[in-house]
Parts: sequence; structure tokens; C-alpha cells
Amino acid sequence: VQLQASGGGLVQAGGSLRLSCAASGSAVSRYAMGWFRQAPGKEREFVAVISRSGTNIDYRDSVKGRFTISRDNIMNALYLEMTGLQPEDTGVYYCVADWNTSVKTNPTYWGQGTEVTVSS
Repeated sequence: VQLQASGGGLVQAGGSLRLSCAASGSAVSRYAMGWFRQAPGKEREFVAVISRSGTNIDYRDSVKGRFTISRDNIMNALYLEMTGLQPEDTGVYYCVADWNTSVKTNPTYWGQGTEVTVSS
């Protein structure tokens, strides 16, 4: 599966962005999917994951209540709605996919990133 993320940009603290991930080459319904991010000078970290059906969702603690992950298996797409953005949310955001729960720790498929910059 090929993944293409979009929707990043520059936003002020407290603002919102919606990231999208378009998949091709395979039906996303086959995969658990998620979002990772990498801040400047830091390692990549898990942000949110969603199961194949969308029933099971998990977020890293720092984004709970502010970010919402969703998917559309018919449109072959994944989304991340981000509200209440803070400077510490700055980074490159990656769309990821895997066949199982490894999507949270070591996903197999990675898209190119989309950059999010939050100014204070």
C-alpha cells in the first residue's frame, strides 16, 4: 500500500488542522492505520492508531481530547483532526499502516510526511 499524507501547515497555538492520508495500491480495510510524528531533533513517536473497522482507537496521552483519528474505508483514506494545537505538536506527521497491532509500535508501511508548525 502507498500512503500520501497532506494537510499540514503553519498555525498559531490554539488553532486547528486536518490531516488527510490517501492510500493506493491496496484497500485500506486490510490494515490497521495510524499517525506518527517526528519533532525536530527527536525520535518519531506514535500519535494515534485506528483498527481496520474503526472500532478500536488509541491516542498518546498528550493528544487525548484534542486529536481525533478517523478512517473512510470506502474512500481509502485516513484522517487526523487536530484542535487546540500547541507548539509541542510541531513536527512532521506520517501516515502509517500495518496488518495488526504493530501499527502502534513498528508499522510496516509509511507515507511521506506532512509538516505541521505551531507558533506560540
